[in-house]
Amino acid sequence: MADRYGQQPQAYRGNGGYGNVGRRNDDYDPYGDGYASDRYGTSPNPASRPSTASRNAPPPRSAQRGRTAAGDTQTQSNAERQIGNVLDLIKREWPAMVETDCIPVQLALQLLDTSSVGRAHEYRNFQQTHQFLQDSLKNIVHDHHQGFNSSIGTFHKIQGSIQASQKKVRALKESLAASKTALCTTNPELKQLHATSRMYDGVLQTLNELDDLRTVPDQLEARISEKRFLTAVEVLQNALRKLRKPELDNIGALSDLRSYLANQETALMDILVEELHEHLYLKSPYCQDRWQNLAKVQGTSHEAYGDAPGVAPFHGILDSIDWEKSVAEDPQKNPEADTFYYVTLLVEALNKLGRLETAVDMLKQRLPVELFAVVNETINDVDQKHPSSLRGGAAGSHGLNIYGHRETRMRADVIHDLLSTLYGKFEAIAEGHRVLHEAIKALIRREGAGNNSVLLGGFKELWNLYQNEIRALLHNYVTTDADVYQFSRTPRPGMGMNGRADSARENLFKFSEVDAKSAEMASEYEALDSIIRAAVPGLTDNTRRDNKKGSLIIPRSEPVTSRKSAGYGSGSSQQNSGTYKSLVEPSVFNMSLLLPPTLIFLQRLKSIVPPGSDLATSTLTSFLDNFLVNVFQPQLDETLGKLSDTVFGEADAFQQDSDWAQVAKRPVFKGTTAFFTVITAFCRMLGTIPHDQALSSLIITQMLRYYDRCFSWYKALVTKTQEGDKQSRDNETLRASAVLAIEPSEVRETIQRLWKSENLDDLELLYREVNQLIAWANGQDLDASDIIQDRDTIQSLCLLYTSMKWLSVKIHGLRHITRNETDSSKSSFPTKAEKKRWTLLNDPSKATGEEGPVYLPMTQETVESFDSILTSYDELASTALLTLHLEIRTRILHSLQTALSPLTTAPYLLDQEVNEPDPEILSLNSEMVAYDEVLVRCLRLREVRFVRNGLGKLINGFLIKNAPMTAPMNAKGCGRMQLNILVLQQNLKNIEEGVDLVRASNYFEMFERGIDAILEKAREGVASSHQDTAGGDGGRKSEDAGEGTETPNSRKSAEIFGDDKDRFSYDELKALVELCYSEQLADPERGVAAAAKRQMADKLLNLSEYMWQS
Repeated sequence: MADRYGQQPQAYRGNGGYGNVGRRNDDYDPYGDGYASDRYGTSPNPASRPSTASRNAPPPRSAQRGRTAAGDTQTQSNAERQIGNVLDLIKREWPAMVETDCIPVQLALQLLDTSSVGRAHEYRNFQQTHQFLQDSLKNIVHDHHQGFNSSIGTFHKIQGSIQASQKKVRALKESLAASKTALCTTNPELKQLHATSRMYDGVLQTLNELDDLRTVPDQLEARISEKRFLTAVEVLQNALRKLRKPELDNIGALSDLRSYLANQETALMDILVEELHEHLYLKSPYCQDRWQNLAKVQGTSHEAYGDAPGVAPFHGILDSIDWEKSVAEDPQKNPEADTFYYVTLLVEALNKLGRLETAVDMLKQRLPVELFAVVNETINDVDQKHPSSLRGGAAGSHGLNIYGHRETRMRADVIHDLLSTLYGKFEAIAEGHRVLHEAIKALIRREGAGNNSVLLGGFKELWNLYQNEIRALLHNYVTTDADVYQFSRTPRPGMGMNGRADSARENLFKFSEVDAKSAEMASEYEALDSIIRAAVPGLTDNTRRDNKKGSLIIPRSEPVTSRKSAGYGSGSSQQNSGTYKSLVEPSVFNMSLLLPPTLIFLQRLKSIVPPGSDLATSTLTSFLDNFLVNVFQPQLDETLGKLSDTVFGEADAFQQDSDWAQVAKRPVFKGTTAFFTVITAFCRMLGTIPHDQALSSLIITQMLRYYDRCFSWYKALVTKTQEGDKQSRDNETLRASAVLAIEPSEVRETIQRLWKSENLDDLELLYREVNQLIAWANGQDLDASDIIQDRDTIQSLCLLYTSMKWLSVKIHGLRHITRNETDSSKSSFPTKAEKKRWTLLNDPSKATGEEGPVYLPMTQETVESFDSILTSYDELASTALLTLHLEIRTRILHSLQTALSPLTTAPYLLDQEVNEPDPEILSLNSEMVAYDEVLVRCLRLREVRFVRNGLGKLINGFLIKNAPMTAPMNAKGCGRMQLNILVLQQNLKNIEEGVDLVRASNYFEMFERGIDAILEKAREGVASSHQDTAGGDGGRKSEDAGEGTETPNSRKSAEIFGDDKDRFSYDELKALVELCYSEQLADPERGVAAAAKRQMADKLLNLSEYMWQS
């Protein structure tokens, strides 16, 4: 205020510039001196002018606090601290003054207002604050006056620069206005210059493009050589786009470049397709490691690749690829090192080139040829690794196509090497096609092209070709065009099993013998082709008409028509076009080596088939069903039948096996061991393939055929023929022992009971058999034809028994009931159970191992036929044993009949004593010894005892019961009989243990002693009978026993008169009495004969009285 009116306020000066600081009280004085002097500008009192000290007096306490706080800052000057304190004071005391919306007039009015609401009482404080601010500003100016001075000079310079700039802007504005005026005027030269400039710009641009195009061939070749195909496609397409510009059409120098780039576009597509083939079909060396590692794990059933060192799981590779992004080239790495990345790169390049669909079509067309080359090359590689001399030939037992362990191991190594290598390649090829499929699918999805079946349908075609190749392999190694059975020496075409020419087979039609270039064949083909074109237009290609004679004949083993291309792939020149070289001999037994790796490969292939494709993984094994039913099963039936025919038809099939000790405890037929080898080999093979009852039924059928063959052999052994008789074999009859062994009778029943009993020495059954045989022999007219004279026939019967028993036991060990009831012979459509048949089988090594159990899987229905065949084997063995048992007895009966009959040998009315036994008896002894030797050599002890036991009882009984046959007899004739009995007894002791003919000897001894001795023996027998029994009709008992009826009386007669060497029945004594009078009765004089009859009647009456007294 004081400055405003040019006067110094007195109050301000008097109070040292701090208002009412220093007043003793704070009473309100609105009209103080200071106020009056300031208000009206009166001169202040000079005495009251403050001194310098008072001017620099400290501010109020609030200001002092601010100054103390500011003093803490060492870097600030006094003036800066003072102005800071002033500002703090103003903020505290006069906060309204620091607001942005402060109205000074309002504050001034408040300071002038002396009312109670006014602020006039604060006016002095306001003045003091104002003065304090003025002093602070002065101090600031004093401290910074040099900066202010320089700022004033700088301000003048800035002002001058601004003025100069304003002048230049005005000049520029004037120049722009002049230019505008000049441009608005028309100038033709300027227009011409503008057109010329544009022309020159175009020419320069064209020259630049021509310069770029000049470097395109080098760039393109460099990128192709570096395998950077995406960049190569971009370079090629950019160059083609530039050449298509209208301004370059009239440049003739570019015509060669246009042709070159057009050719390079086609060449680049061919290169891309070839690169795809190189990696899809494993021709590149970068693909070797993967298929080799896959080949190592083909023998396992794991779908994972954990066992394959150095190869990543395929599903992991698919998951690691980002299909949603386009593949990009990496110049820092070799693209071929990663096959799957390289395939996606090639697909991307083909798509950018616009030739993807064409490339896919080319892949489909070349797929059969490429697969054929892969298979052919694999076969040749395996062929070189395994020399032919080490693979094993047709060295089977007896010329059979059944291999030993060594040959099987060799064949298994070759087939395993072939299939593991081939299926490893097939799996790697399938993985490449899956990546190709996924790359094309992702490309279509990114470009929004929808579901293009033309591009995505290649995997089904691949599977169809895989199916054909696998079927061809199975066909080549399981079946042959000619007979599958290989003889020990290679038969000539048209030869039968017996080595003689078969006229029916010599004239068989063969495609390989057809002359495809003959006029007749050409005309027939032309007619057929015209019919096909008329019926189905477009089915045949017209281009084939020019080459119609080239491939009329297709080999049976050719799986696809494209194999008519000869010479493709390495090693194709070594064999005919379209056919594969067989590394091992075709045989149905190879199925056990072929099928397990094939199933493992198909299981692994299921994880590679793209989901959502038109190929269902559940149908991957359907072609195997067709192969098993339509190819393998008929081939197995044919092979099994021919092998069995060979076993049956071998000349030594029913001869003793020289190596029988290695397989059996007793000698068996050579054909039996061979037949069981066949059965075992087939059962072992069936254990490695899916079960099918139709296959088991084939083996059971052959078992039944072998039984029929053995039974026919048995009938041939026991059939008798008359020499010189021209009757046909239909009228042949069986020998006596065979008739008794086969036809139901009491004798057969008794012998069977004796064999089945635990005690072969059962006296009851033995005497019953003796009585029944004697009764049967007395009713028969036995001759030499009823007896088996050949010792080899006896041995064959023994071998038949041991063979049938051995075969029955061995085949019973094959019995195995399975729950799998699959039977392809009953159903032409697969059932639910059949869909599960193609699972991984048991250990495939069973196909090559000779150890371990072998089973024939059968259902409950099939096992009934199996058990019935075993029963037939046992019955045939039992029949052979019964025949052996009865044969020795019929020999004895026939020989004794001959020896006792006076009509066939010398009569028993002799004039002199005989010192040698009858020739018939000596012959019987030698035959029995030889017979027993054969039995001991071929049969077990129980069977030998079964045949031996009872021979002595039979001779005793027959000599006693048929003693009347010798009538008439005298004492010297009785001596001849005793000599025969003695010779028989000495011989029987070497055969039957504990045997003697004492009873027969005692019987004829009574003849020598006379009639009285006979009656005395009867009297002694009656006495002993009273001691042993309570009575009974002994005579009738013996009659009953003689008739062979099974009654208690006959059983008691056997016990009394059979085992007791000195006791005889009434009939036996009666026959002996009659024999004693036989010489007299035969006397030609009637008186002698009549007297003898009367005496004989008396003696018989006495004998009857003695015998019936009991």
